[in-house]
Amino acid sequence: MQSLQQKASEWSGVEQSDAFAIDSINLFDKLGGLQTFVNLSTNFYNRVYDDDEEWFRSIFANSKKEEAIQNQYEFFVQRMGGPPLYSQRKGHPALIGRHRPFPVSHQAAERWLHHMQQALDGMSDIDADSKIKMMNFFRYFQQLTHTAFFLVAGDELKKQNKEVPCKHGTSKPAAV
Repeated sequence: MQSLQQKASEWSGVEQSDAFAIDSINLFDKLGGLQTFVNLSTNFYNRVYDDDEEWFRSIFANSKKEEAIQNQYEFFVQRMGGPPLYSQRKGHPALIGRHRPFPVSHQAAERWLHHMQQALDGMSDIDADSKIKMMNFFRYFQQLTHTAFFLVAGDELKKQNKEVPCKHGTSKPAAV
């Protein structure tokens, strides 16, 4: 049986090393800190909540947009080198567990990624190399309220009653 990481690589088309390229640099510092991530998450969720497809919008129907934005930017900040805002407020990210109530499918993952790519493309303060690193991370780990194929793989393994370990609960410490 394939591991979760192997399935995520296979389904996403992203090698694990490319998915973790975000760890080679502190993107939080490089991109100017908190406001860049707030803007990205706001741009993203405005697109999600305005999506033309009712089936996709319905995934988020029981979520408050402001809370979704906050959850996402706090997770991104934490994962990309900033302070552990998400964990301080909500505990361990536990991506698969937190997304268990949502219908995670390849179609939904692709739609999520479409909106994230558009949101990134609309961010002039994020350089092209950082956008590539971030999209590789998102494609590999996509979380319908955080990072596509990692969660789909997790959902498949969950259906097989397999335990899914989470290796990256917090980011590296922020540079001082």
